[in-house]
Amino acid sequence: MHNGRYNKYVGARLGWQVLNTRYLYLSPWHKLRQDRVRLPGGEEITYTYQEHAGFVSIVPVTPMGEVVLIRTYRYTVDNWVWEVPAGGLGNRPGQSLWQVAQEELAEEVGGVAEHWEYKGWFYIANGTADIVGHLFLATGVRLTLPTQHENTEVIQIHRVPIETALRMARDGRMRDGESALALLRLEPELLALVKSPLARRSSP
Repeated sequence: MHNGRYNKYVGARLGWQVLNTRYLYLSPWHKLRQDRVRLPGGEEITYTYQEHAGFVSIVPVTPMGEVVLIRTYRYTVDNWVWEVPAGGLGNRPGQSLWQVAQEELAEEVGGVAEHWEYKGWFYIANGTADIVGHLFLATGVRLTLPTQHENTEVIQIHRVPIETALRMARDGRMRDGESALALLRLEPELLALVKSPLARRSSP
Protein backbone atom coordinates (compact mmCIF):
# COMPACT_ATOMS: atom_id res chain seq x y z
CA MET A 1 0.00 0.00 0.00
CA HIS A 2 2.61 2.55 1.12
CA ASN A 3 5.72 0.62 0.02
CA GLY A 4 8.27 3.18 -1.06
CA ARG A 5 6.31 6.12 0.28
CA TYR A 6 9.55 7.93 1.14
CA ASN A 7 12.17 6.15 -0.97
CA LYS A 8 9.95 5.43 -4.00
CA TYR A 9 11.16 1.86 -4.53
CA VAL A 10 8.90 1.18 -7.52
CA GLY A 11 9.88 4.49 -9.10
CA ALA A 12 13.56 3.69 -8.56
CA ARG A 13 13.13 0.44 -10.50
CA LEU A 14 11.58 2.49 -13.31
CA GLY A 15 14.53 4.88 -13.30
CA TRP A 16 13.08 7.72 -11.22
CA GLN A 17 15.70 9.14 -8.83
CA VAL A 18 14.74 11.32 -5.84
CA LEU A 19 17.54 13.88 -5.44
CA ASN A 20 16.18 15.69 -2.39
CA THR A 21 12.99 16.25 -0.43
CA ARG A 22 11.65 19.19 1.56
CA TYR A 23 8.37 19.92 3.28
CA LEU A 24 6.57 23.19 2.60
CA TYR A 25 3.86 22.63 5.24
CA LEU A 26 3.42 20.22 8.16
CA SER A 27 0.37 19.31 10.26
CA PRO A 28 -0.92 16.15 11.96
CA TRP A 29 -3.38 15.64 9.10
CA HIS A 30 -1.28 16.29 6.03
CA LYS A 31 2.09 17.50 4.74
CA LEU A 32 2.97 19.32 1.55
CA ARG A 33 6.04 17.51 0.17
CA GLN A 34 8.30 18.71 -2.63
CA ASP A 35 10.78 16.35 -4.31
CA ARG A 36 13.49 17.16 -6.79
CA VAL A 37 13.43 14.18 -9.17
CA ARG A 38 15.60 13.01 -12.05
CA LEU A 39 13.52 11.19 -14.66
CA PRO A 40 14.77 8.13 -16.59
CA GLY A 41 15.66 10.34 -19.56
CA GLY A 42 17.83 12.60 -17.40
CA GLU A 43 15.44 15.55 -17.07
CA GLU A 44 15.15 17.04 -13.59
CA ILE A 45 11.74 18.17 -12.34
CA THR A 46 10.12 19.39 -9.12
CA TYR A 47 7.22 17.19 -7.97
CA THR A 48 4.94 18.61 -5.28
CA TYR A 49 2.19 16.60 -3.61
CA GLN A 50 0.34 16.00 -0.36
CA GLU A 51 1.33 13.29 2.10
CA HIS A 52 -1.71 12.29 4.14
CA ALA A 53 -2.20 10.03 7.15
CA GLY A 54 -5.26 8.41 5.55
CA PHE A 55 -8.84 8.02 6.69
CA VAL A 56 -11.63 5.54 7.35
CA SER A 57 -15.01 5.42 5.59
CA ILE A 58 -17.93 3.58 7.19
CA VAL A 59 -21.04 2.30 5.44
CA PRO A 60 -23.50 1.96 8.37
CA VAL A 61 -26.64 -0.15 7.93
CA THR A 62 -29.48 -0.24 10.46
CA PRO A 63 -31.49 -3.35 11.42
CA MET A 64 -34.26 -1.97 9.17
CA GLY A 65 -32.01 -2.12 6.12
CA GLU A 66 -31.27 1.61 5.91
CA VAL A 67 -27.91 3.21 5.16
CA VAL A 68 -27.08 6.08 7.51
CA LEU A 69 -25.86 8.96 5.34
CA ILE A 70 -24.85 12.46 6.25
CA ARG A 71 -25.51 15.64 4.31
CA THR A 72 -22.75 18.03 5.25
CA TYR A 73 -21.55 21.50 4.32
CA ARG A 74 -17.98 21.44 2.99
CA TYR A 75 -16.20 24.77 3.16
CA THR A 76 -13.55 23.68 0.64
CA VAL A 77 -16.11 23.39 -2.17
CA ASP A 78 -18.69 25.73 -0.56
CA ASN A 79 -21.48 23.23 -1.08
CA TRP A 80 -23.67 20.64 0.61
CA VAL A 81 -22.49 17.08 -0.04
CA TRP A 82 -23.95 13.61 0.60
CA GLU A 83 -21.41 11.33 2.30
CA VAL A 84 -20.96 8.23 4.40
CA PRO A 85 -19.46 8.81 7.87
CA ALA A 86 -15.67 9.10 7.68
CA GLY A 87 -12.70 10.51 9.54
CA GLY A 88 -8.99 11.09 9.31
CA LEU A 89 -6.20 9.21 11.06
CA GLY A 90 -3.72 12.04 11.50
CA ASN A 91 -4.79 13.16 14.96
CA ARG A 92 -5.21 9.63 16.34
CA PRO A 93 -1.71 8.20 16.80
CA GLY A 94 -1.64 4.68 18.19
CA GLN A 95 -5.30 3.92 17.47
CA SER A 96 -6.30 1.04 15.25
CA LEU A 97 -8.37 1.56 12.12
CA TRP A 98 -11.25 -0.23 13.82
CA GLN A 99 -11.08 2.10 16.84
CA VAL A 100 -11.11 5.18 14.62
CA ALA A 101 -14.07 3.81 12.63
CA GLN A 102 -16.00 3.17 15.86
CA GLU A 103 -15.29 6.68 17.11
CA GLU A 104 -16.27 8.33 13.84
CA LEU A 105 -19.56 6.44 13.65
CA ALA A 106 -20.38 7.51 17.22
CA GLU A 107 -19.26 11.13 16.81
CA GLU A 108 -20.83 11.89 13.43
CA VAL A 109 -24.17 10.06 13.67
CA GLY A 110 -24.38 8.76 17.25
CA GLY A 111 -24.14 5.20 15.95
CA VAL A 112 -23.20 1.91 17.57
CA ALA A 113 -22.81 -1.21 15.40
CA GLU A 114 -23.34 -4.86 16.30
CA HIS A 115 -20.99 -6.14 13.61
CA TRP A 116 -17.95 -4.70 11.82
CA GLU A 117 -16.16 -5.90 8.67
CA TYR A 118 -13.03 -4.42 7.12
CA LYS A 119 -13.52 -4.24 3.35
CA GLY A 120 -10.14 -3.11 2.08
CA TRP A 121 -8.58 0.15 0.98
CA PHE A 122 -8.33 2.49 -2.00
CA TYR A 123 -6.45 5.57 -3.21
CA ILE A 124 -8.06 8.94 -3.85
CA ALA A 125 -6.52 11.89 -5.72
CA ASN A 126 -3.41 9.83 -6.46
CA GLY A 127 -2.16 12.36 -9.00
CA THR A 128 -1.68 14.96 -6.27
CA ALA A 129 -1.74 13.05 -2.96
CA ASP A 130 -0.94 9.66 -1.39
CA ILE A 131 -4.24 9.45 0.49
CA VAL A 132 -5.45 5.95 1.41
CA GLY A 133 -9.04 5.33 2.45
CA HIS A 134 -9.95 2.28 4.54
CA LEU A 135 -13.45 0.90 4.12
CA PHE A 136 -15.66 -0.65 6.81
CA LEU A 137 -19.14 -2.15 6.66
CA ALA A 138 -21.01 -1.66 9.95
CA THR A 139 -24.27 -3.57 10.39
CA GLY A 140 -26.94 -3.64 13.08
CA VAL A 141 -26.35 0.09 13.58
CA ARG A 142 -28.48 1.92 16.11
CA LEU A 143 -28.34 5.68 16.61
CA THR A 144 -28.38 5.73 20.40
CA LEU A 145 -25.53 8.10 21.33
CA PRO A 146 -25.35 11.89 21.35
CA THR A 147 -23.36 13.18 18.39
CA GLN A 148 -20.09 15.05 18.96
CA HIS A 149 -19.62 17.35 15.99
CA GLU A 150 -16.58 19.59 15.66
CA ASN A 151 -17.20 23.33 15.43
CA THR A 152 -16.58 23.27 11.66
CA GLU A 153 -18.96 20.35 11.04
CA VAL A 154 -22.46 21.17 9.81
CA ILE A 155 -24.10 17.74 9.52
CA GLN A 156 -27.60 16.46 8.86
CA ILE A 157 -28.23 12.75 9.51
CA HIS A 158 -30.45 10.75 7.16
CA ARG A 159 -31.56 7.10 7.11
CA VAL A 160 -31.90 6.04 3.48
CA PRO A 161 -33.08 2.68 2.08
CA ILE A 162 -30.19 0.65 0.69
CA GLU A 163 -31.51 0.75 -2.88
CA THR A 164 -31.88 4.55 -2.69
CA ALA A 165 -28.33 4.99 -1.35
CA LEU A 166 -26.96 2.92 -4.24
CA ARG A 167 -28.95 4.96 -6.74
CA MET A 168 -27.56 8.16 -5.22
CA ALA A 169 -24.04 6.81 -5.70
CA ARG A 170 -24.79 6.13 -9.38
CA ASP A 171 -26.96 9.04 -10.50
CA GLY A 172 -24.81 11.96 -9.38
CA ARG A 173 -26.65 13.03 -6.28
CA MET A 174 -23.69 11.78 -4.23
CA ARG A 175 -20.78 13.85 -5.54
CA ASP A 176 -18.29 12.81 -2.88
CA GLY A 177 -16.16 10.30 -4.77
CA GLU A 178 -14.97 8.16 -1.88
CA SER A 179 -18.48 7.87 -0.45
CA ALA A 180 -19.92 6.80 -3.81
CA LEU A 181 -17.08 4.30 -4.24
CA ALA A 182 -17.64 2.92 -0.74
CA LEU A 183 -21.28 2.17 -1.50
CA LEU A 184 -20.60 0.69 -4.94
CA ARG A 185 -17.72 -1.46 -3.64
CA LEU A 186 -20.14 -2.94 -1.12
CA GLU A 187 -23.12 -3.23 -3.48
CA PRO A 188 -23.30 -7.07 -3.45
CA GLU A 189 -23.25 -7.20 0.35
CA LEU A 190 -25.77 -4.36 0.63
CA LEU A 191 -28.19 -5.94 -1.81
CA ALA A 192 -27.88 -9.23 0.07
CA LEU A 193 -28.95 -7.38 3.21
CA VAL A 194 -32.07 -6.16 1.43
CA LYS A 195 -33.07 -9.78 0.86
CA SER A 196 -32.02 -10.91 4.33
CA PRO A 197 -32.87 -8.16 6.88
CA LEU A 198 -30.24 -7.43 9.49
CA ALA A 199 -32.79 -8.04 12.21
CA ARG A 200 -32.41 -11.73 11.46
CA ARG A 201 -28.62 -11.64 11.53
CA SER A 202 -26.74 -12.40 14.70
CA SER A 203 -23.61 -10.67 15.91
CA PRO A 204 -20.32 -12.56 15.68
